[in-house]
Amino acid sequence: MFKCLNVKMNKAFTLVEMLVSILIFSIIIGAATGVFVSAIKLQRYSLTHQQLLDQTSYAMEYMSRAIRMAQKDDGTCGFSGKNYKVIDENHLKFMSYNSVLYGCQEFFLEGNQLKTKNDNLSTLPLISPNFTVTSLKFSVSGDESGKQPRVTVFMEVQGEGSGSQPRLRIQTTISQRNLNI
Repeated sequence: MFKCLNVKMNKAFTLVEMLVSILIFSIIIGAATGVFVSAIKLQRYSLTHQQLLDQTSYAMEYMSRAIRMAQKDDGTCGFSGKNYKVIDENHLKFMSYNSVLYGCQEFFLEGNQLKTKNDNLSTLPLISPNFTVTSLKFSVSGDESGKQPRVTVFMEVQGEGSGSQPRLRIQTTISQRNLNI
């Protein structure tokens, strides 16, 4: 009744099927690569932003402690009777709380780097060279007899390098603890 036909079936892919499968595979690999590269860039940005926060926080805390504990100048720093001297808007000078050991202390901007200096040390950076201080401003108020002096510090810091870099603006006002009115 039934005859068995000896027919060979061709099971190969055609050229069009191969091109379509290669195109789909290329699209999937391209999308996956794009997502991977974006994730790496985002992770680098986040790491740089965290380092920027850490560096800026350290610098502000260091400056705040020194400014808060400053003493009224007795003539040693060259501005007798005052607590602070703003040399220009990005340079502050004052007598350190430990005037015997440190003498006059300064915070200033030099070549886009925040630096400190006192009478007994050379100039030291407060922030890593991986970051650029684009703006630093000091403002002193209430530095008259009978008033509590305050120093307002504004700083803008940005990451260095190519591509999108984080930027941070921070401002704080510090009142002096050591009142010798």
